[in-house]
Amino acid sequence: MPWPKVNSGAAPVPRGVAPPASSNHLATHLRRSSAMSTDDVPAHRRIDLDPAEALRLLGSVPLGRIVFTRQALPTVRPVNHVLDGGDIVIRTHEGAALTSQARQSEDTGVVVAYEADAIDPDTHLGWSVVVTGYARLVTDDDEVARIRTMLHPWAAQPGTDHAVRIHPDLVTGVLLTRTGDAPEDGSDGRGSEDSDG
Repeated sequence: MPWPKVNSGAAPVPRGVAPPASSNHLATHLRRSSAMSTDDVPAHRRIDLDPAEALRLLGSVPLGRIVFTRQALPTVRPVNHVLDGGDIVIRTHEGAALTSQARQSEDTGVVVAYEADAIDPDTHLGWSVVVTGYARLVTDDDEVARIRTMLHPWAAQPGTDHAVRIHPDLVTGVLLTRTGDAPEDGSDGRGSEDSDG
């Protein structure tokens, strides 16, 4: 493919890629970039959370995402939740795919993942927790009534009269923090750092 020239002496730009508005614009951008030292952008690190702390953080936010299989494909739904007796509890409606699957697998439950997080969009600091476990439909009328008083659906939907209880079998969580910041428990985080991603 031929490489057209933007201006005489300018670097070649592939077809379909817009050139910078002007050489002055590019020079200004480069000056700003070079003026920013590594001290201006704090280094980040990832710290693995223990399961108890991860569940505590998950319980501190009202919304999460449930991941389950629908027609042999992964499906993600945003839902609100509460922690109840160490389990994650969500409300569903009669026509929901998860309600149907949990009913069909009443004895064993259906494998799901549940994710919640609180990550600042500007600093990229915060935490993320993922729980994997079995989801079972709550069938006891008294328990369903109790859950209704604790958890109100975040999106109005007729017939949201069912509840699903997710028992955590695997809990993982990461804290995204600045290098040098101590975890809230006062430990130095060494031995739990993870440099991936």
